Amino acid sequence: MNKSRCRLYLITPPRLEPKSFAEQLKRALSGGDVASLQLRLKDVSDDEICRAAEVLMPIAQKAGTAFILNDRPDLAARLKCDGVHVGQEDASYADARATMGRERIVGVTCHDSRHLAIEASEAGADYVAFGTFFPTATKEPKFHAEPELIAWWAETMVVPCVAIGGITVANCQPLIETGADFLAVASGVWDYENGPAAAVKAFNTLFAT
Repeated sequence: MNKSRCRLYLITPPRLEPKSFAEQLKRALSGGDVASLQLRLKDVSDDEICRAAEVLMPIAQKAGTAFILNDRPDLAARLKCDGVHVGQEDASYADARATMGRERIVGVTCHDSRHLAIEASEAGADYVAFGTFFPTATKEPKFHAEPELIAWWAETMVVPCVAIGGITVANCQPLIETGADFLAVASGVWDYENGPAAAVKAFNTLFAT
């Protein structure tokens, strides 16, 4: 993971039909570099998660995009995902790492907390995620983070950080400038007025400037 240039961390919509969404994902990935894709499905069965992963993971990996499963280290290990992302109310980092092993990615939600982020970093997390930074329709935010948190982390810590929450092409510049390693984006790509590929291209253009 490279601190010299911000990269896109794409998140799926909370509900999707795998085969039709596969085409949308291919279009998005055709727009440029995407570091990772997180499958984040809410209030669905394990079978639905597995079906979605089986369809979408090969597409992501073929494009050189790491496939991350949200919340579920057990399923992520079983499906041989590239990694898992756990929140503070999900599996602990220690349990996730034990399940996933040392070679796969484990990321941790840290909200707006320096303390939680330092704990996760010292425990061995591959990245920490801060947010939310902007209003979002994807989930009801309980925490609000400021770009200064990203700046502090970038100046003092080595472990990469992900900024999340309502991020769009229009509002992301302060997060890039303060040193975010990754921008986690969902509706900012899928609902972009010119389509997902154009959104990915636009983000990558901003990252390069």
